[in-house]
Amino acid sequence: MAFRILSKCRIFQYIKNTTLHTNLRSNGIHTSTVHRDLMEFFDDKKNWAVEQIKVGRSWKKDELRIKSNQDLHKLWYVLLKERNMLLTMEHECKAQFELFPNPERIDKVEESMNNLETVVRERNEAYYKLEVGESAERPGQLVTNLLGLNFFYRKFEHLIPKFLNRQWRLKHTFNVVNGNIEKFQRLYREKLHNANRKSRNRDRNHVMHLMKRYPNMDMDAVKQQYPTVDIEKIKNYHKVRGHYVP
Repeated sequence: MAFRILSKCRIFQYIKNTTLHTNLRSNGIHTSTVHRDLMEFFDDKKNWAVEQIKVGRSWKKDELRIKSNQDLHKLWYVLLKERNMLLTMEHECKAQFELFPNPERIDKVEESMNNLETVVRERNEAYYKLEVGESAERPGQLVTNLLGLNFFYRKFEHLIPKFLNRQWRLKHTFNVVNGNIEKFQRLYREKLHNANRKSRNRDRNHVMHLMKRYPNMDMDAVKQQYPTVDIEKIKNYHKVRGHYVP
């Protein structure tokens, strides 16, 4: 079975319209307890009001590549159901002012879904390259809008040709040279420069504060977390010196 799905919504729609006659618990794919009602959006009651829940890790790409297309369809539905349940439980815990146990579960599910989508795209790309000789991704090109900003525009099909579609031509005007946007571009570059400068200053001040409070901390870890900060330079600043005898 070839994958012709290029987006998460289309994957979900395909899975929803596909009848699965096999058990979802087969081939090492497990799902939560089946309720067949609105309780599908909530976790098992034994996990309510607990601080920690034992969970596993996310699915890796190498593990997903060895699975069949049918298993990937099943797993996508299982992950989608699990994500909806976790988001519902997180919202309910916030409404009830309670602690949501293991919030990293949402990140693991989203990482698994992203890895699954990447594997589906790889198979779809390989199939089209082999059978058709073209890419399976939607074609596009790098264009410039009316503000002089570059972005990648993905093309899609229309019922009316472009030279007859006046509404589309009025909405999508690309690669137009206009002298009135020079001031905007200058101010926009200045805004980006100021934002980057403030971000670097915040990181530098935060590192200086850490060095003052914790003089014996691991500098290699600090350099790895804050690569824009010159550690050797700020060591001689008086703000780094704490109230201790070296």
